[in-house]
Amino acid sequence: MGMRREARERAVQFLFQLDLNPPEDLEAALNTFWNSRPGGSESEDDDAARKTSPPGSEPTADELAVRLFADPLIKGTVEHRAEVDGLIQKFAKNWDLRRMATVDRNILRLAVYEMLHREDIPPVVSINEAIEIAKKYSTEDSGKFVNGILDRVRTELPVLGRGAGITR
Repeated sequence: MGMRREARERAVQFLFQLDLNPPEDLEAALNTFWNSRPGGSESEDDDAARKTSPPGSEPTADELAVRLFADPLIKGTVEHRAEVDGLIQKFAKNWDLRRMATVDRNILRLAVYEMLHREDIPPVVSINEAIEIAKKYSTEDSGKFVNGILDRVRTELPVLGRGAGITR
């Protein structure tokens, strides 16, 4: 598994946790999250990738790279949550945001944040990564559900103003 995919998976895991149990101190919650991680890659296809440090030990260079990519995604998604949720709700026809599966909701939040505010990540990459994470961590139909909503967001990006949030 690539470092960025792993970072996105960790970001979704943290956002899921945050959604169910919001902390008073985001930084402290992030530190606790990262310190409790076994770290490293958990690819079932590559035993060599299982070289991880135990919880509480010094992180490896790969673990640090994952965190360096994931932390800004997490913080940005949290910072822009109201904007992102509004956009998801707009395109999730007949779906109330609170009734979506928690994992799907947070995959969508992360991907929409990336699409709107991370000019270094092409929207198609955000969509593809979100679909793959949904297939791995959610239901059989989640990949299609996530794809449908994110594709609608992508088609509106020129109107929404990438990097500037919603301009309407």
